[in-house]
Amino acid sequence: MKKVLLSSIIVLVGFVFIGRLSYLQIFSFSPNQILEDPAIKAVYDYPERGYIYDRNGKLLVGNQPAYDVMVIPRETKALDTLEFCRLLKISKEEFLKKMSKAKRYSTRLPSVLVPQLAKEDYASLQEKMRKYTGFYIQKRTLRDYKTKSAANVLGYISEVNEWDLKNNEYYVAGELKGRTGIEKQYEDLLRGRKGVKYLQKDRFNRDIGPYKDGALDTLPELGKELHISLDKDLQEYGERLMHGKRGGIVAIEPATGEILTMISGPTYDPALLVGRERSKNYSKLHYDSIAKPTWDRSILAQPSPGSPFKTLNALVALQEGVIDTDTKIKCYNGFYVGKTKRGCHCGGGSRDLNSGIFNSCNAYFAGTFRKIYGKFNTTDEGQDVWEKHMKSFGLGNYLGTDLPTGAPGRIPDKEYYDKAYGDNRWASSYIISNAIGQGEVAATPIQLANMTAAIANRGHFYTPHIIKKIGNNGNLDPKYSEPRHTTIDKKHFDPVVEAMANVYKYGTARRLQVPGIEIAGKTGTVENFTRINGERMQLTDHSIFVAFAPVDKPKIALAVYIENGYYGARYAGHIASLLIEKYLKGEITRKDLEKRMLEKTLEHEYAKPLSGEPFKINEHVW
Repeated sequence: MKKVLLSSIIVLVGFVFIGRLSYLQIFSFSPNQILEDPAIKAVYDYPERGYIYDRNGKLLVGNQPAYDVMVIPRETKALDTLEFCRLLKISKEEFLKKMSKAKRYSTRLPSVLVPQLAKEDYASLQEKMRKYTGFYIQKRTLRDYKTKSAANVLGYISEVNEWDLKNNEYYVAGELKGRTGIEKQYEDLLRGRKGVKYLQKDRFNRDIGPYKDGALDTLPELGKELHISLDKDLQEYGERLMHGKRGGIVAIEPATGEILTMISGPTYDPALLVGRERSKNYSKLHYDSIAKPTWDRSILAQPSPGSPFKTLNALVALQEGVIDTDTKIKCYNGFYVGKTKRGCHCGGGSRDLNSGIFNSCNAYFAGTFRKIYGKFNTTDEGQDVWEKHMKSFGLGNYLGTDLPTGAPGRIPDKEYYDKAYGDNRWASSYIISNAIGQGEVAATPIQLANMTAAIANRGHFYTPHIIKKIGNNGNLDPKYSEPRHTTIDKKHFDPVVEAMANVYKYGTARRLQVPGIEIAGKTGTVENFTRINGERMQLTDHSIFVAFAPVDKPKIALAVYIENGYYGARYAGHIASLLIEKYLKGEITRKDLEKRMLEKTLEHEYAKPLSGEPFKINEHVW
């Protein structure tokens, strides 16, 4: 009996060991576990990163070969350090620093010693690498840009850091990863999947063949090619027009929400962030705190929207029934808030909705704003309704785009003003600046373009997005094809669109007409204040313009924001009209205007002292 019991225990223990070993080898295998074995070496096969094309199939980003010098610290032997450094074109101090970093990462796993050798350096080095045990050259691909534009959209890639390695087991030291723009947003698709071969080593650390006859090896998967919605020609043209100017431009196709162009000025050539000079170039760009070329003004700048915001206040007033198209409000070359007169440049007289918009009458919209709040028993109730309408146009919140960054803008709520003035201690006269798109409201250029697209569509918009097609698959996230409706009834848009068309025919943009194209638009001049040494000072106004065309079947809606660009019809309005003509006609007929916009800069404005501190909420901007 004892023998049977003992035999049973031995058999049972054997099965437990066999089962556990099988589980570890079959069910719980991971690359990280196998790489802990010093007798096994992993050799990675990196696929080409996916190509990026524009909406018309023009190549924006391809690949070029590059070579990394790799090191496995525990396999290195004594070497002539100075000679090796001369070959690598690095200093001895840099060599020792990188070796120390490689050892901290792992003595058994490879690390990048010198990244991204040029082809000529690789050719002279590869023959001599056999002298340096523990070092080898690994082929990579770097980005090859077919445009000098769209750096803010395309983004860049760089070597993974310690945080990346700690938080994502896919990456190993020395790999490249998307950091901004498309490269970051669609990293998982663009990078593909690296292949790996596991090699068995003998006790002399020599390769003796594939581990387990290659049963665990994997093949690389090519990165997916992406087709994005940008128009390469329009993007490049817009960036030329922005030379010497700061600001942001966004153009959207109203029928789809596809972003046609997204420009931030000043910008830089994306090729600057490729190769061994990447780090030095990035530091120079990133730490330029004056021009801020790496700060994407098209989605991060949050200026007051100015007079284009008047169109939304008109729509809210129509929806709430406090005005109709014939309602008239008197302009006394301005309007009064208490005993204080606020200015207006429309020329004065009696204004209705149409003339109020195309002449951009401040008094008309101040009166309309009061009527909106006057409908409700309390200011809080009026603020809730007004806020809901404004946010339905995508303002005051992130739009949900497929861009990896962005700013929310600001549509203030009642809590915002309660904090500033006290609960039940403020009225519409306190926030009257919002009537004309100044005061506390703020919007990014992409939000202004999207707002304009919603008006062009007579009440709905599609979430703006940059992706058009992934590989051969045109089926994108459904949220990009589902219309988002505003809170304004469709019937109220026609009179506002008519008035915006009259901005070009009779109003503030009458000198900006494009032959053969009917455009609807709105100028905006935003006063620009700052504090310098504690003193409140006025700087040159910002220039803002929104437009869409053609009026009846819109193909493009855009917003142009030019810092210190004077009035709306000047820089922003001219640039907008050129971009519309370029996109719809493919050529420019007004060569004198084009020449002027290409050559004129605002560097003299930006040379003025601009540093300042933010205002308190009750210091309204006009």
